[in-house]
Amino acid sequence: MNYTDWTDIATRLNALALPLEDEGQYNTAKLLRAITESLARRAAYAAEKPADKNSIVAELARLDSDLARLEVNADVRAALQNGAASFAQGKLTRFRDIPNPYVCRTCGHLVLDEPKENCPTCGARPETFIKFMPNYWFDALDPFEAMTTMKQTPARFAELVENRTEQELERLPENGGWAIRNVIMHLRDAQGVLAFRVNLIVEQENPPLESLAVYAWADKPQEKPETTRDIFDAYMNSRRETIHTLENIPLKDWWRTGQHQEFGQVTLRQQVSYFISHEITHLPQVDALLA
Repeated sequence: MNYTDWTDIATRLNALALPLEDEGQYNTAKLLRAITESLARRAAYAAEKPADKNSIVAELARLDSDLARLEVNADVRAALQNGAASFAQGKLTRFRDIPNPYVCRTCGHLVLDEPKENCPTCGARPETFIKFMPNYWFDALDPFEAMTTMKQTPARFAELVENRTEQELERLPENGGWAIRNVIMHLRDAQGVLAFRVNLIVEQENPPLESLAVYAWADKPQEKPETTRDIFDAYMNSRRETIHTLENIPLKDWWRTGQHQEFGQVTLRQQVSYFISHEITHLPQVDALLA
């Protein structure tokens, strides 16, 4: 797909969506916006990616002059470079350094943090701006969907690893990456963090939530390695306790909050949705390893 052709078409699609919305044609407008998103992601998927961490940092640095030429404001560009610096140092970027950005859905004006005044470019009201969260998982599941998924997903993993030998579960893929054992360790570790945060938010008012690199834990060697079955059983036991806790709190408590170092203020519902939705993404990973 030719990049120039794609950007021209995307501009025309979004330009059409605005007057269609003004005419009340929301379903047609939403399709145009979905096509634009699809084209952007297709182009990114096909593009050559930076090969390593240093390449990513270098590309982020090079972007600054391009973004300045496109009149992206200096505060946004500075935040991006701060994020690049944190990444280069092996640190997670904190929410105070890069809060959730907002984009005017009419003219595209971009600001850091929630807007309080009308858009300075087109006059659109602040509540019409589009909020960009770190990922879609925060609002993927409502409490009832989350509880159902919390009970069903472990059973799906159990079916995949049932009757597999420890040798099969520890076999590393030829192209590198995790074995199934590492995936199960990651599920256990993430469930442990979820259990801790659920109890913390239920018991305390707006507690601080530490930012943790859970993904890295599954790569760390152990002095006395457990079997994959032991790891999976620990995951299941913790999950049962968390389900019991959540089934015995009032529905309104799902909107209790905590202050996350990386994501800012989050609700109990968002934390549960985040962890449970993330968990599902590892199912095809195990499928591929078994294949």
